Amino acid sequence: MSSILDSVNKRTQLVGQNRLELLLFKLNGRQRFGINVFKVKEVLQCPPLTSLPKLNPFVKGVAHIRGSTISVIDLSAATGGRPLTSTKDCFIIISEYNRSIQGFLVSSVERIINTNWADIMPPPQGAGRYSYLTAVTEIEGELVEILDVEKILDEISPVKTTISAEVSEQITLDKEQNYHIMVIDDSAVARKQIIRSLESLNLQIDTAKDGREALEKLKAIAKEMDDVSKEIPLIISDIEMPEMDGYTLTAEIRDDPKLKHIKVVLHTSLSGVFNQAMVQKVGANDFIAKFNPDELAAAVNKHLSL
Repeated sequence: MSSILDSVNKRTQLVGQNRLELLLFKLNGRQRFGINVFKVKEVLQCPPLTSLPKLNPFVKGVAHIRGSTISVIDLSAATGGRPLTSTKDCFIIISEYNRSIQGFLVSSVERIINTNWADIMPPPQGAGRYSYLTAVTEIEGELVEILDVEKILDEISPVKTTISAEVSEQITLDKEQNYHIMVIDDSAVARKQIIRSLESLNLQIDTAKDGREALEKLKAIAKEMDDVSKEIPLIISDIEMPEMDGYTLTAEIRDDPKLKHIKVVLHTSLSGVFNQAMVQKVGANDFIAKFNPDELAAAVNKHLSL
């Protein structure tokens, strides 16, 4: 028990400090990529893969690991690059996104680095490979690219975005109020998923692509009124975002007298035993793991109906 508490304390020390740890890896070529360590469950040499009929072309096969069957996605092919060929020389990054576990096939894994979200920048605009990025950063004079995993997964297996009839019948908020909320996520795919899930609630939805942009929008409104929650009573925010993460954004909101009454729902593909401690520390009102439209709609209904 003490070791678990020590681990929680170590992780929560980063909360509100706008910091993260990245696992660096490569695909085909010299380009470095990064993935948040919080999303990584295990890294191992690629085991023999089993091919199954009707698999998505980007799924290299399935691996049988510790009694579980895990789909293994060729990250290079899924982002428009050359497929990785010699899997016996490759590695698998086993991760948890959107309540599912999958393996990402990579050519090599390097090391973990500790950095600051303020040094993580939005990607350059453009088509091709850049459309699969949510952020970039510089480490040791080299560009590191952070992939939009939610876009990759949605292209392989699109998520359901409609609210069930059962939950729809339980919605009690007054749709005539036309509530104004803000959705913050660095993934354009994730923003669209949230908007589609909530469209039946008749909400006005503003968006921002990171915590810094969201905070600037909220502070601009605060220049015109003393309690911004009367204009925007609720925000739904991702945690991992360039420039300012969702934890730091929440802490900034709670520290501002004009913003502190805004309800904050953290909505993220991050998972693990640390989240509830982190949510409590920064003062968020709720935490929802991506992606379940029923739970998202129920949380919005709860916080707007109070």
